[in-house]
Amino acid sequence: MSQEMQGKLCLVTGATLGIGNATALGLARKGAHVVIVGRDAARTREAAAQLARESGNPQVDFLVADLSSQAEARRLAAEFKARYPRLDVLLNNAGAIFTQREVTVDGYERTWALNHLAEFLLTQLLRDRLEASAPARIVNVSSTAHASGTVAFDNLQGEKKYSAWSAYGQSKLANILFTYALARRLAGKGVTANCLHPGVVATGFGHNTPGFLNIVLGLARPLLMTPEKGAATSIYLASSPELADVSGKYFAKCKPIASSKLSADVALQEKLWELSERQTAAVG
Repeated sequence: MSQEMQGKLCLVTGATLGIGNATALGLARKGAHVVIVGRDAARTREAAAQLARESGNPQVDFLVADLSSQAEARRLAAEFKARYPRLDVLLNNAGAIFTQREVTVDGYERTWALNHLAEFLLTQLLRDRLEASAPARIVNVSSTAHASGTVAFDNLQGEKKYSAWSAYGQSKLANILFTYALARRLAGKGVTANCLHPGVVATGFGHNTPGFLNIVLGLARPLLMTPEKGAATSIYLASSPELADVSGKYFAKCKPIASSKLSADVALQEKLWELSERQTAAVG
């Protein structure tokens, strides 16, 4: 274990397996105090214990929340604030794809609710803690799938026509639009906001998708990157000293690259921000 991030507290969502787990491990190995979030208590507790053993860092804690529920996201933020006086890195990694259209307890399509609204709401709820801990960082895990995405305001919840890939691409585009709009709002406050494509990684992603899509993902898995390699860019954005003042960028393979032309549309970024505020009743 190094001391590179000693004294830093990092909150990582979706960290019980895959990229999130590998990211939490990498940050713990750098000496950070890492708090992971998962939706299953037993599995999350076990993951935290394993991360502590593998990293040699006893400062690995866990919190439990189903982030597709806004009440759960609010409870998580309140519990985090009650336990921890600072937050140096918020790493929004939780995400999924769902073959069948599902609706959350709040009435939103589950892909949109988990991949975008949860990220937006949790970040808004923790912004004051991040600003008080400045310099601090927000890292949002997106995907190259954003390039094929659009924000279908007339079919946002897939209520007219549902496609798993379209819903996923839309949510990943929303991650980038949100990051760019957030970076503008954080300018001068000592908090950076960046997003990334982790690569095409062999993880548990898509394991909850029945039928043909699950078969395709299963066949492709042997050809994909390991979670450790997929976590490299997330760890880089969370920890690299050279990125201390870099904000509002999209990264892949630890380098800034251009995201889709649509993602750079400031009017669209602001329209999405206003919609997200209404859908989460968040202040920001």
